[in-house]
Amino acid sequence: MSGVGVFPGSFDPPTVAHLAVAEAAWVQCALDRLDLVVSRVALGKDHAVQAPLEDRVAALERLAAGRPWLGVAVTDHRLLADVAAGYDVLVVGADKWEQLHDPAWYEGSVGARDEALTRLPRVVVAPRAGFPTPEGVTVLDVDRAHHHVSSTAVREGRNEWRADRR
Repeated sequence: MSGVGVFPGSFDPPTVAHLAVAEAAWVQCALDRLDLVVSRVALGKDHAVQAPLEDRVAALERLAAGRPWLGVAVTDHRLLADVAAGYDVLVVGADKWEQLHDPAWYEGSVGARDEALTRLPRVVVAPRAGFPTPEGVTVLDVDRAHHHVSSTAVREGRNEWRADRR
């Protein structure tokens, strides 16, 4: 398969796990390109405590430099079904996979959730500690060392998990 994939997230900050998942998706899905996409106003995030959008995008652009298969984009869309429109593959963590199926993210509407799910392209899921391995989708083979990595932990001092550490 070839095509273009989308890996949405807040990337606050980007971690070694984000990079490992991106590379696994690129290789395992035989993608021509994978875009890291940031929503200007992401669902479920406290924007008051997030790093400025410009800083997060700049960090992603530094990561993408030298990786011609990796792109960076910003969107006004908030629902993953809208963010993924026009892409061939949607890459999410097991935590986002669980959220995709929760009607709470669709104003409590099961019908709206079901409609959004029908619009998704092929979905591939990265394993995440504390979340079940989903059935019925492709699960990426990502080193288990990355399953516990989180941006929250990096913000709290786990600098070894920063993707941009030097």
